[in-house]
Amino acid sequence: MEERLYIINLYEYYGELLTLKQREYFEDYYFDNLSINEIADNDNVSKNAISKQLKIIKDKLNYYEDILNLYKNKAKINEIIKDIDPKLIDKINELI
Repeated sequence: MEERLYIINLYEYYGELLTLKQREYFEDYYFDNLSINEIADNDNVSKNAISKQLKIIKDKLNYYEDILNLYKNKAKINEIIKDIDPKLIDKINELI
């Protein structure tokens, strides 16, 4: 479950860097909770093709995070600002 949430968080940062079809597969699987079989049936492709694309997507999201560190940096910032007034934290989080 933890890995799933991590991948979803990465998608929020880097999803726009994926192709439209990759975004559709990701959202079908992670947000709409469709099975690989259901996605394959809906798109008339093999289950293997969907599985492969989901792996490629995860690899790309991890690659982008390894290069840019946006998610890790946000976690560091949140750790630093945890003792600040909650109203200011909300404003800061809107910006990051």
